Amino acid sequence: MAYVTTGDGVEIFYKDWGPKDAQPIVFHHGWPLSSDDWDGQMLFFLQQGYRVVAHDRRGHGRSAQVAEGHDMDHYAADAFAVVEALDLKNAVHIGHSTGGGEVARYVAKHGQPAGRVAKAVLVSAVPPLMLKTENNPEGLPVEVFDGFRAALAANRAQFFRDVPAGPFYGFNREGAVAQEGVIQNWWRQGMMGGAKAHYDGIKAFSETDQTDDLTAITVPTLVLHGEDDQIVPIVAAAPKSARLLKNGTLKTYPGFGHGMLTVNADVLNADILAFVRA
Repeated sequence: MAYVTTGDGVEIFYKDWGPKDAQPIVFHHGWPLSSDDWDGQMLFFLQQGYRVVAHDRRGHGRSAQVAEGHDMDHYAADAFAVVEALDLKNAVHIGHSTGGGEVARYVAKHGQPAGRVAKAVLVSAVPPLMLKTENNPEGLPVEVFDGFRAALAANRAQFFRDVPAGPFYGFNREGAVAQEGVIQNWWRQGMMGGAKAHYDGIKAFSETDQTDDLTAITVPTLVLHGEDDQIVPIVAAAPKSARLLKNGTLKTYPGFGHGMLTVNADVLNADILAFVRA
């Protein structure tokens, strides 16, 4: 397996498929998953001739289960360590959920200053801010995230079964047909990671205000969000991000949930490919 060691000594697992001289597409996964969550997209874009790269965030998947550094700054710096090690240039960075926050911080703080990023895609992403505050009344109250922490600490294995079986993919909606393999794959990925990283990550994805990141991004950025997202409600996320971006495009999907990249991959892959090629 392939690893990059960060400046603070953390081993980050990554996948790197396809022609090394092709344009790279870099995928950033959501909480509490791994790069495996992007398998459908990686295979699709590989078949389109791209070089596809994805890494496991620190504390997640096959990366080192370190106790510290579970915040957006470290997430973005770790991604940059992978990009530098592989010398990726003219890359398109695509992030889902927490990975969308990672992409926003990466592009603003690392990718653009180093001249290594061409475009970005934020899918069901957490920016600009998930937490409800006086200046962000559409956000979710802190009690929601306290509930996540309590459930994780009490019985992480059960919590990681309940989330994908219910709101993550919208399998709790009337008439929805649950896909057991999808649920089990979510559970498998989650349980590969470390409980400390997952616990601390809740604060990272819920309380990080990324307004400044979004306003600093100048590369073309596509913002995609499901209108029935029960994890990152659209009202607090995508439209706000699109307004803050200097070169942003917003596309929403009626009836699609948070895990639309998996259960609606045919639609999402086609839209992302069109944006990458444009």
